Amino acid sequence: MKVSEILGAKGHDVVTVSPETRVSSLVRRLHIEGIGAAVVSRDGETIDGLVSERDIVHALATQDTELLGRPVSELMTREVVSCRPDDSTKSVMATMTRRRIRHLPVVEGGRLVGVVSIGDVVKNRLEEMELETRVLRDYAVAH
Repeated sequence: MKVSEILGAKGHDVVTVSPETRVSSLVRRLHIEGIGAAVVSRDGETIDGLVSERDIVHALATQDTELLGRPVSELMTREVVSCRPDDSTKSVMATMTRRRIRHLPVVEGGRLVGVVSIGDVVKNRLEEMELETRVLRDYAVAH
């Protein structure tokens, strides 16, 4: 299975925020959207960074609550790991596990086309395994 198939099922919508967005606004947006990370982008197509709930919690643990009034550019991850639509879900899962990250922007031709989370990848993998199990069970019953 490929990343493009995950995006085909979940959609290509990406929540982006500008580097100047205040952390407090990002926190509200993450809550409203029910997501764990947002891509930081000046134009909605290129990636300047990524900010996750984990980044916010780590920053709050080491800084004061005035962090909430600061721009997301101060705490975003700048070296963002991404994937391509034609990457396999197995390779994406391995990257996420190895790098200990939960969200991967999907980039095609230098343009942001989606985001996959570890939840998306695990759900997809479970569906693949269930299908394989059904096929094997049907084969065993038929023979």
